[in-house]
Amino acid sequence: MKILLTGSSGRVGRAIFGALAARHEVVGIDRNPFNTTRHVADFTDARVLRRALVGVEAVIHAAALHAPHVGLAPDAEFQRINVEGTRTLAMLAREAGVARLVFTSTTALYGHAIVPGQCTWIDEHTRPQPRTVYHRSKLAAEQWLEQAAAPGFAVRVIRMSRCFPETAERMLLYRLHRGIDVRDVADAHVAALGNPGAAFQRYIASGWTPFQPQDCAELAQQPREVLARRCPQWLAEYDRRGWTLPVVDRIHDPRAASIGLGWRSQRGPEAVLAQLEARSIEVLPHPAPVADCTVE
Repeated sequence: MKILLTGSSGRVGRAIFGALAARHEVVGIDRNPFNTTRHVADFTDARVLRRALVGVEAVIHAAALHAPHVGLAPDAEFQRINVEGTRTLAMLAREAGVARLVFTSTTALYGHAIVPGQCTWIDEHTRPQPRTVYHRSKLAAEQWLEQAAAPGFAVRVIRMSRCFPETAERMLLYRLHRGIDVRDVADAHVAALGNPGAAFQRYIASGWTPFQPQDCAELAQQPREVLARRCPQWLAEYDRRGWTLPVVDRIHDPRAASIGLGWRSQRGPEAVLAQLEARSIEVLPHPAPVADCTVE
């Protein structure tokens, strides 16, 4: 296929490009130059979009303002880029005869559904409760796309879990309940390009979890007991390395995506350790202890 990829210079966009480029013609558009980007421009520019959409069969829309922009960019920019920009892209894609649009969204929009001191099971039936303008803008874009989807214009929303670089101490356990490798995010987008079914579909893309809904109450109070039962090898790894277990306050359930997309994450905790060993920038080193230089 010929595929238009917005946000092609970004971290997720580059991963999606890498998953597609061997088999498809990928037309990248991004404000920042990179060798995955053909059109260096704001994707909200209708003139650029009309040129970029010529001959395109599917769109993957990964461009957006993100959580780090909150407080730096005005709220109006989130509305312009994340909501109005998505609307413009979808309308022009339909006009150009594009058959499918895959939208990159986020599990962060569940926001206040995560209750401190509890562990919450999150799936596609959980009601989003946005906390920030970023969350609200992504949810608003999703809602507009749901209305735009129709026979001949399929829309797939991928709500991806946490996938940015951080320390292995956090990432390893996150990969079991609220995180995902960026390459698996890319593979979920690829799977969403061709699955059949209703015009509008929404999926959580997260690492495969060993936990079950009935584990939530115990995970909030006695996480070690649950880990010893569900994944003892990873509890042993934490103990062997002297790492502190992160709090398990949510579990992202990826099972609907495995059924609806025929997709499942392939890179679990073992991939985190492999990247740590290889000194990959995807896994940040554990901060070195700071020497006490106090002069008395």
